[in-house]
Amino acid sequence: MTSGTVEGSSALSEASPLSRPTHRAPVWTREQADSASGDLLEMPGISALAGAANVIMQLALPAVGYGVAESKVDSGNLFKHPLKRGRTTLAYLAVAVNGSPEDRRAYRRAVGHSHAQVRSTESSPVEYSAFDPTLQLWVAACLYKGWEDMQVLFGDPAAVTEEAYQQGALMGTTLQMPRDMWPATRADFQQYWDSTVSGLEIDDTIRDLLVSIARFEFLPKPVSLLIGDFGLFLTTGFLPPEFREKMNLTWTPRQQRLFDLHNRIARNVVGRLPTPLRAFPFNAYLWDTRRRIKAGKPLT
Repeated sequence: MTSGTVEGSSALSEASPLSRPTHRAPVWTREQADSASGDLLEMPGISALAGAANVIMQLALPAVGYGVAESKVDSGNLFKHPLKRGRTTLAYLAVAVNGSPEDRRAYRRAVGHSHAQVRSTESSPVEYSAFDPTLQLWVAACLYKGWEDMQVLFGDPAAVTEEAYQQGALMGTTLQMPRDMWPATRADFQQYWDSTVSGLEIDDTIRDLLVSIARFEFLPKPVSLLIGDFGLFLTTGFLPPEFREKMNLTWTPRQQRLFDLHNRIARNVVGRLPTPLRAFPFNAYLWDTRRRIKAGKPLT
């Protein structure tokens, strides 16, 4: 990337269905975005348990959902390469939050190579492009919201601050999202989130895809048959209530009690682990990314 201002509001389409913040955040150059600190965004490793729920939130936006459903990038297909897809997704989070400028630039190039092939056709139900910054904003918002939820459940709720929220922009600026597109304050973010979620509609095609993800049907059939019900239970529990409703997923008081018990046990176990294990697998994926960069191996 060359030096210069990362454009923001001018890149927004007037036809975009996504709600926009009422204020504007600072304008950053690409160099400023790549060198920004994410030191307040500690990623509890147990957050990976909620990965399927976060994917559902992201893909609930039709343009993102169909971008994944219709993608011709087989190397990034969860159902064809589940381990690789899991690695690349978690590695992106590790790089966005804890990566160096060199890490972020390398990962952006790798993801950009794949994203160049993800765009709608004349037969697509909705128009999309993986380079659309408004779609990247939504994905980054889901990742940040997931970070907040995981801090409340398994980390330190006091870590959820305005300062940490500002660093959350890294989850989008590591790709092509301009810094000034990130809602200026946490209050602006809440307005953006609420208005966007209220307008989401999940059709049967995307709902079937998301349920199959929740049931871990991307894993070998014997494994998915064994843990699919538990996967659906966990994923439904981690989903915000409004997403459960849009997915037509039932959730009873008894299920909530079991989910709360699961989280209490998990939190107690994680709290007793040494720091490297609490950070696993994100620390391992950051190490692996740097190893791959050094060896000239593909990142995605």
